[in-house]
Amino acid sequence: MRLIIAPAKQMRVDNDTFLCSDLPEFIGKTEELKTWINTLSYAEQKKLWACSDKIAEENRERFATMDLKADLTPAVLAYDGIQYTYMAANVFERRHFDYVNGHLRILSGFYGALKPMDGVVPYRLEMQAKAKPGGFKNLYDFWGDSLYRSVLPDDRVIINLASKEYSKCIEKYIQPEDRFITVVFGELSGGRVVQKGVYAKMARGEMVRFAAETNAQTPDGLKAFNVRGYKFDEARSTETEFIFIRS
Repeated sequence: MRLIIAPAKQMRVDNDTFLCSDLPEFIGKTEELKTWINTLSYAEQKKLWACSDKIAEENRERFATMDLKADLTPAVLAYDGIQYTYMAANVFERRHFDYVNGHLRILSGFYGALKPMDGVVPYRLEMQAKAKPGGFKNLYDFWGDSLYRSVLPDDRVIINLASKEYSKCIEKYIQPEDRFITVVFGELSGGRVVQKGVYAKMARGEMVRFAAETNAQTPDGLKAFNVRGYKFDEARSTETEFIFIRS
């Protein structure tokens, strides 16, 4: 079983808490993207990143001086978003790191697919960015089915805790023999299940932590998740969608 999650826009550098175990699997393709971004004009870069002048200037300098093999931060510590805050990997025990390295993958527009302890540097490049590197029409086309093949475990079970922007680069390649389960964290409103972004992000991070703490090896092992009022809803869930309702 493998869990997939999305990255966060904000990133940080932490070379001290834990050492990286490896370089990302697709470092060669990441080098291609870095080179392509550095060929763009400032105006083209700002449009690609869809950001303010301040952020564009910061990232233009960042890419111009970027060394993908130095001053690296483990991916699971590098992203600074709600999901990662509630995962709280900075206080993981060794056994938790062993679990997530085997069972968790972080999807990225820049790095492709990351193991938690892969070394990364700060960057800005969302999967849905209007990028056309090397003649490809977008980043989904650039990565193709390589991310699906990378994250697919031996038992062919994928637990989707990623946003649609990232999960679709895996889901479109799912085969009949695969089991792709999307986890929904919601509340009931007028009989409908409604997801609220911030709460869902919190729960996604906490589910990763729960899986690591309980050494969950199958989808059924996740059904006991009961954090922040969420509880598995057997009646509303299906073979491809696990629904957790917050009371």
